[in-house]
Amino acid sequence: MPDVHQLHPTEDQLSYTFGGREPLLRVAPGSVIELSTEDCFGGKVRSVDDLPSQVCVFPYLNPVTGPIAVEGAEPGDALAVHFADIRPARDWAVSTTFPHFGALTTTGTTPMLHDALEERVWMYEVDVERGIVRYTARRSDYTVDLPLDPFHGTVGVAPAANESIMSITPSAHGGNMDTPEIRRGTTLYLPVNVPGAMLAIGDGHCRQGEGEVCGTAVEAAMNTTIVVDVIKGAGLHWPRLQDDTHIMSTGSVKPLEDAFRISQHDLIGWTRELTGLDDLDALQLVSQAGLAPVGNVVDTNYTMVAKLPVSVLNGARVYDGIHEHLAGIGRSHVG
Repeated sequence: MPDVHQLHPTEDQLSYTFGGREPLLRVAPGSVIELSTEDCFGGKVRSVDDLPSQVCVFPYLNPVTGPIAVEGAEPGDALAVHFADIRPARDWAVSTTFPHFGALTTTGTTPMLHDALEERVWMYEVDVERGIVRYTARRSDYTVDLPLDPFHGTVGVAPAANESIMSITPSAHGGNMDTPEIRRGTTLYLPVNVPGAMLAIGDGHCRQGEGEVCGTAVEAAMNTTIVVDVIKGAGLHWPRLQDDTHIMSTGSVKPLEDAFRISQHDLIGWTRELTGLDDLDALQLVSQAGLAPVGNVVDTNYTMVAKLPVSVLNGARVYDGIHEHLAGIGRSHVG
């Protein structure tokens, strides 16, 4: 039986960076960890009258739970994180618009002379049993139920070169990628940069459209169960993902087209490794069978995902079947 650990941090134990922190927990590879995360506002936005600019204090936004040190993880390895369960911790969630944050407003790096968007808060009802979140318009009586699709927007490890990077930034270490692909049943592969990897997780979303266009998802506290392991000598440059039907590569930079290129370049190289194809044959296969979902176009870096069905890999085993192995542990633990 795998070791089972609990991690439920107090408010003063939450972190706002990747790197620069001592671990809250040390575990062996193959361990199951049951953890809790707070929403991106630290639970302080609880009504439509709680404007983030008034109840939150910058830079204390987007808290993460961790770090978690995984024994035996060394630079050059990959940390495998399987999400066995992600479940909203409350019956409500929140979304907002910010004056200077989002894809369709003036920002600090895209300044405009016109006025920024209004700061506004939307509250969502969350019904886990029915699997829905209820959207309610602020300026009319319009409501609609949307499918509950929980995931973590922010997952990462300590960056390389002893850097400390704020949790809102996605990059090669992972971080605030905001891709809905990091849902229950997905295994995330992260490049290890420091001994122990120093994994941290936060920014739970009840659901999100691709791109996170307004700047926030349906933000929620989560109760999450993960299984962790180490892939020795994997030599990743960017985070990768795998579920039962697809392999995925990510890129997180600005401009968005470079994030696209990074993710596609990595997926083509991964496809070449798994199939033995040369570069142009792998390019042709990914070009005709691949997808390119957007993670975010609002953060300090933007995130693109390149996605390929495992059905076109002719039975190739990805990292010796570690996704299937960890998924089996997760299913046995969660049920």
